[in-house]
Amino acid sequence: MQRKTLTVSSKPDVVSEPALPAAPIRVMLVDESPERTAMLKTSLESSGYEVVEALATSLELIAAVEQSRPEVIIIDVDSPSRDVLEGLSVMGRDHPRPVVMFANDDDTQTIRAATRAGVSAYVVDGLVPSRVKTIIDVARARFEEHQAELASLREALQDTQQRLAERKLVDRAKGILMQRKQLSEEAAYRELRELAMRRKLRIGDAARLLIEAADLLA
Repeated sequence: MQRKTLTVSSKPDVVSEPALPAAPIRVMLVDESPERTAMLKTSLESSGYEVVEALATSLELIAAVEQSRPEVIIIDVDSPSRDVLEGLSVMGRDHPRPVVMFANDDDTQTIRAATRAGVSAYVVDGLVPSRVKTIIDVARARFEEHQAELASLREALQDTQQRLAERKLVDRAKGILMQRKQLSEEAAYRELRELAMRRKLRIGDAARLLIEAADLLA
């Protein structure tokens, strides 16, 4: 009679854990009208947002942002004052966030000033709770795009500064070689480049080594 063999796998069954629900987006409200604040808070919370702070004035905006750490800020004003815009500029420098501003002032200069201060979406046709979610989505997309552009500009500036610093080092190293070995500028550069290739270094790093060696010898 043929014996049946029972094979038991030592590999445990893989049970995939259910994905955790995404945390609600944290929102801060700034509105001097308690009625509008309550209405907007109810609308936002019913749409899945978490209102972490509601301010009646923007005077304590920066401190409130540091404490509550909202992901989006909604400001409702008749017209943004100079103090409001200055506060947003400081916040945008230290704690950048998407900012949605509802205002009654449709003056072009005011809109430009608000945009320069860091407002991602400036809405003139009134605060309508049913449209806030769409406006927040647009503001967040614009904010992320703007932050990516800033990061690219910073990277380009850093690269330019590095190239300038490297060029200064190369020029100084060439000068040392020209003086000590009586070389032409072209020959000095060629020797510096060969040094970099032998050491498998960037030419700027090779120039730095040569300068440091010359300083020690001096």
